[in-house]
Amino acid sequence: MRRPIDIDALQRVLCAALGTDAPVCTPARLGVEVGACTAPTERPTLVGGAAPYAPTTPAPTPQALDALIEQARSLGVTQLLVPHVRRTDDPGALRAAGFVPVAADSECVLRLTEDVDVLLRGRVGADRLRELRAHHEAVSQDLTWERIPLSELTAHGWARDAFVALHRRVAERAGHGPTPYNADALDALAHGAPADRAELLVRRRKEVADAEDAVVQVALLVESHTGRGIYHLAGAVGHDDPVARETLEDATLYRLCLDARSSGLEWVHLGSGDSERKRGVGADLFVPLDHWLRAPDLPPAAEEADSALSRFATDPVAAVPVPGPARFRRQPRFDTIDLSSNTNPFLGADAVYPHLDTTELARTYLTTIAKLPGHQGVDVLGPEHVLFSSGSVDGAMLLLAALASPGETVCVTPPTFPLYAHFARVLRLPVVDSPLRGDDLDELDVEGILAADPRVTFLCDPNNPVGTRLDRAQVLDLVARTRGIVVIDEAYAEFSDTPSYAGLVAEHDNLIVLRTLSKAWGLAGARCGIALARPGLVDALRRVQVPFGFTDASQRAARHRLTNSREALDSVRRIRAERDRMAAALAEHPSVERVFPSETNFLLVRLHKHEQVMARFAAAGIVVADTGFVIPATCRVSIGDRRANDTLLAALSASV
Repeated sequence: MRRPIDIDALQRVLCAALGTDAPVCTPARLGVEVGACTAPTERPTLVGGAAPYAPTTPAPTPQALDALIEQARSLGVTQLLVPHVRRTDDPGALRAAGFVPVAADSECVLRLTEDVDVLLRGRVGADRLRELRAHHEAVSQDLTWERIPLSELTAHGWARDAFVALHRRVAERAGHGPTPYNADALDALAHGAPADRAELLVRRRKEVADAEDAVVQVALLVESHTGRGIYHLAGAVGHDDPVARETLEDATLYRLCLDARSSGLEWVHLGSGDSERKRGVGADLFVPLDHWLRAPDLPPAAEEADSALSRFATDPVAAVPVPGPARFRRQPRFDTIDLSSNTNPFLGADAVYPHLDTTELARTYLTTIAKLPGHQGVDVLGPEHVLFSSGSVDGAMLLLAALASPGETVCVTPPTFPLYAHFARVLRLPVVDSPLRGDDLDELDVEGILAADPRVTFLCDPNNPVGTRLDRAQVLDLVARTRGIVVIDEAYAEFSDTPSYAGLVAEHDNLIVLRTLSKAWGLAGARCGIALARPGLVDALRRVQVPFGFTDASQRAARHRLTNSREALDSVRRIRAERDRMAAALAEHPSVERVFPSETNFLLVRLHKHEQVMARFAAAGIVVADTGFVIPATCRVSIGDRRANDTLLAALSASV
């Protein structure tokens, strides 16, 4: 619906709807809101584009804009409108021609990557899926499902009349005037370029199917010119009750997705409008739109400012853009024919590169963790604060490559996760140790770290391998006073009662919080790490990241687990209960000198006879982490299920 031949045909449809030779009407007639501007919505306006019979209008070329402006001059019209332009299109020609953007809704797309029920369970959750299916089953008992090709519209005059009548009713209900969804427009559409791909969707009451007022819902369905998806446009529902309308809309979109999937289609375009409503039926791609207005009383459009790259980005990173296709991650390609990637077109979905736009997954992640205890402030973060990586260790490597130059120091606080220092040395960065203090190894040597003046300081909090949390006042003092970057690895934060630092990244341009879905969320095999930081830092990390490292399979697994979080959160409670039971049991055991406090899913245990106990575990087929080379006479014991934990206790007793 973005090809010139389609746009020209839809312009003729709009003229037929208006009963004019040129598409001149008020923005209000098209349902376009430009109230934020000084230009009135009732002023006669020349419309460039195909609204309202197309989902979006391609950004016009300079030549097309010159022709539009000349047409307006010849018609004596001073106001011009190019509606529903994707924000991802290049607006340079529009700005240069004196057009001003007015924010509109987003167009909403559901990508059909797998069985519809499996897909929706991952996107909206099991409870919402049951609700959608119940709506579908209830509605299907009472209403028909009819898809009438527009080429056969002449033989179905009742359907055309119902389409017009329902749109008139919707306009009256909203207090609007005449709508452009009239019989003349439908007739013109039936004879235009998209006609062979267009259908009228009609739902009517079964028991009174022949009655004139039996139709309760209508919409236009237009298959994309690529044959890979379908647009759902110009929908109208006759119910006056909002709940009944939503129920019917949900049921119809669910059925439409089932039909599209069974027909081998790859996506369903759900129109534009309330993004939250469309998320509730599974939409996972949202493309923001702008209306572009040109009028004599409008100030010129301000240039959009790019988000500033972090001051911590190294000179080489600052000198290069985000690599290759990742630069275009926000540009939707669902309704285009992509011949840019040199992939095999005959071997299905796995032959296509992963989605690069993870905006919706980032939103899902933030929404989910914002509900967890101790995550205050996360609700102010947006997708621009999030970078997904192939595990959080990949995030650590990325940030060292992007933010530290050769010769700049990296500080680690042993005992800690060993890969921080490993990656630093691989990148030829000097490593300074600042050992943790205190009986529980939970105190920082803040003054010692500041004296080392590190470019990057890694804090593992909760600590691995100890399991304790660092002194919060000391951490915040370090963030405030250091000249470098503080990275807080919160791989085990979901097991802790102590507040997360995630909500603070918007306040500090030198704070990065690393998270993972490998531990509490049980997705170690999906390799999904998360870096939370200011957008300028995220931009720097993206410039050194391999573009397609976060696979579609990993994205699906992450979305499904986050959306259906109850099982994972229940398992966290079970792990914490088992952790406390095991801590108490081990503390009473004669082979154990001490069990360190833990806010993780493991316990650090100091043994009286370390080598003998480790040998006994090995003989019993039990593998624990031998941490004796870091903290003398200790091992780190992960919390397993009750049977595994009891087996370890039995093996420990056998060693006495």
